[in-house]
Amino acid sequence: MSDEMKYLFGPVPSRRLGFSLGVDIIPFKVCSLDCIYCQLGRTTEKTTQRKEYVPVAAVIEELKDWVQKGGKADYITLSGSGEPTLNSRFGDIIDEIKKITDIPVAVITNSTLLTDEAVRNACLKADLVVPSLDAADQEIFEKINRPASDINIEEITEALRLFRQQFKGKFWLEIFFIESVNTSDEHIAQLKKAVDIIKPDKIQLNTAVRPTAEKGINPMTYETLKAIADKLGDNAEVVASFSPSERGEHTQNRTDAVLSILKRRPCSLQDNCQSLAIHPNEALKYIGHFQQSKQISSEEKNGVIFYKVN
Repeated sequence: MSDEMKYLFGPVPSRRLGFSLGVDIIPFKVCSLDCIYCQLGRTTEKTTQRKEYVPVAAVIEELKDWVQKGGKADYITLSGSGEPTLNSRFGDIIDEIKKITDIPVAVITNSTLLTDEAVRNACLKADLVVPSLDAADQEIFEKINRPASDINIEEITEALRLFRQQFKGKFWLEIFFIESVNTSDEHIAQLKKAVDIIKPDKIQLNTAVRPTAEKGINPMTYETLKAIADKLGDNAEVVASFSPSERGEHTQNRTDAVLSILKRRPCSLQDNCQSLAIHPNEALKYIGHFQQSKQISSEEKNGVIFYKVN
């Protein structure tokens, strides 16, 4: 991403989407949830109020410039610093993207606003929608996702069912698992009932592979997640890691730059973003790669997580 880019980031390697150009249409950490596992930290503004948080024209101008300069990606993805469906004009943004390029559009959402028919209709314009559903009852939902006060998990499940009935694109449901929180046999059975009602094309199981908003949330093993996937159905899969070094000179350069900075001194996520003029989600992709390969580790000082070379 160039220094001029304010709303686009990447393309970055995605475990699910190949190379994804992110479109960030919400200010940092404005969200309807405050998930305990969020890799970007605590939500600073928890809300369900939809409005035009960023100027649509400016977003589209950046995208036009990127396309004109020969930008390539497997998906253009509405995601980033907060919940994208909070932007009241995200449907208009999808319309404009499709006028500019044939690259398919993905929406990654926490599902909470799909209870609004206008949000469901806007999502229908996408080629791929990846909603999340981490719990099947309100108590566990509140423990994991810490929603705004007016959000109900049963209403979300019904909204996902309604959306699925209308949507003709790809529909992948993500479930984030935390050991001993949403992994009991009873709760897995409840999730299975919800999944059977929603009928997604895929069920994708995820776990904490990067530092989380709250301490003590550890990654689950592949074997444990695979056992849960087997209980959820034939279309359930453990989301595999995507190595940034596998594709693209641009990504390799970014990866090398992150490691070069960390070799000099421990840095926070914000330090990396400022040094390379990149989005937090992009920096986390590269940091995650090095954590998985055991080349770097993290430690907390005064509430800030710092990364360092081992």
